[in-house]
Amino acid sequence: MPEKHPQLIRWQGLMLIAAIWADPSCAGERLLGSSGVSQIEGAAGGGLTPWAMIAGSGSRDQIGASAFVTRAHTRGGYTLDAAGAAVGWYDSVELSLARWRFGLSDTVPGEHLGLDLFGLKWRVLGDAVFDADSWRPQLALGLQHKRNRDMTVPRLLGAKRAHDTEPYAAATKLWLGATGGYNLLTHLTLRGTRANQMGLLGFGGDRGGSLQPQLEMSLALLPRDNLAIGIEWRGKPSLLSNAPETRAMDLFVAWWISPKLNLTVAYLDLGQIATKAAQRSSYISLQAQL
Repeated sequence: MPEKHPQLIRWQGLMLIAAIWADPSCAGERLLGSSGVSQIEGAAGGGLTPWAMIAGSGSRDQIGASAFVTRAHTRGGYTLDAAGAAVGWYDSVELSLARWRFGLSDTVPGEHLGLDLFGLKWRVLGDAVFDADSWRPQLALGLQHKRNRDMTVPRLLGAKRAHDTEPYAAATKLWLGATGGYNLLTHLTLRGTRANQMGLLGFGGDRGGSLQPQLEMSLALLPRDNLAIGIEWRGKPSLLSNAPETRAMDLFVAWWISPKLNLTVAYLDLGQIATKAAQRSSYISLQAQL
């Protein structure tokens, strides 16, 4: 298994320390878990898809923040190390960033891919938690800009672009007491993307170069206020003949150890990656927030 890059380790540690030990006066007042966890691309949401929630625990007159580290290792030997942070202003606007390092296993021995991600999200209307007496979900619009740090492998496979910006619309709703007295969260995202493997293999290819509409969905049961058990599904385009891909999905358990700390573990199925089918993985993510 490849070792983590030292700079990534230092960045992960600094973000977690800053979020956990920040001045308590900055801490937010929103309900526990109401921002979801840290999505792999940096936004507030589930592990695979951004929700309409805003990062951090800040209420409408506060500023909140979160930071995360994530580790995944597939049975084919691929590894993903990711770290990121997000700031939410007044439960309305969110800025996020993340960095990925993906080890290529024996497909390209000793090599890795890198991706930098920057996100902007704006809550348009609704409140997923407090509009319990209404069917109306919380709605948000967002952009995720992705930049590949090394295009050598992606260009060999036929990728056309090194960077791209993906627009998305997200709708999230918490149904109080909807399932045997337990709360139920439902979510849907519509994303425009031409990313190959979420951007790790660049953007566009011989099968197409325009933005493709893709659905992303989440369903989570909350048996306790600090525990969520759920499933996610994410559609992906397959634009490279030399590196076909399929949808991604996960089964997850998210535990809010405290108002400032969340641990998420999951069974992750990334589908086909390059020549390796059924790339399944354990997944662990640690998030700190204020």
